[in-house]
Amino acid sequence: MCSPGGARVPRPLRELPGTDLDQVGTWRRVVVVGAEADLAAVLKALLRADRLDVEVAHVRRAFGARRAVHAPATRVPLIRDETGSVVVGVALWRPPEGERTLHGEAVVDDTVLFDGEVTGVRVEPTSTVRSEPRSTAYTPIRAAARGRAHPARRGRRRRHRAVRR
Repeated sequence: MCSPGGARVPRPLRELPGTDLDQVGTWRRVVVVGAEADLAAVLKALLRADRLDVEVAHVRRAFGARRAVHAPATRVPLIRDETGSVVVGVALWRPPEGERTLHGEAVVDDTVLFDGEVTGVRVEPTSTVRSEPRSTAYTPIRAAARGRAHPARRGRRRRHRAVRR
């Protein structure tokens, strides 16, 4: 169990041995207690130790503590940059102060995220890993770079609007 930010440890986890960030790579499963920044710090330490085989569970509140210890692990994408920083929640890439657009090029794996100007980029890991490519060339990454909604997410806002008769 690791709590880099000093968060209060839920009762079901108090019996687990604690560890520091330096020793986190010696375990088979690590339960991280705290905020997303604490989880990002642990994942960064695992990346540097080349231990991506370690199962990591994140506990923000007490009700998820038992599940973090006993539930089977599931694979999720890990987003990092060239400096080794890890994106856990959402990362926003915005234009500089006083500018309306970003100008340049960004590449994710072998996919060009954008080349030219965009109003901003939102990077967010999804809970599933796709094993097959999409049938269309429109990926969520490109949708975010262009400032449009993902095709599957269009219309969500309309569902909750009142209908006039």
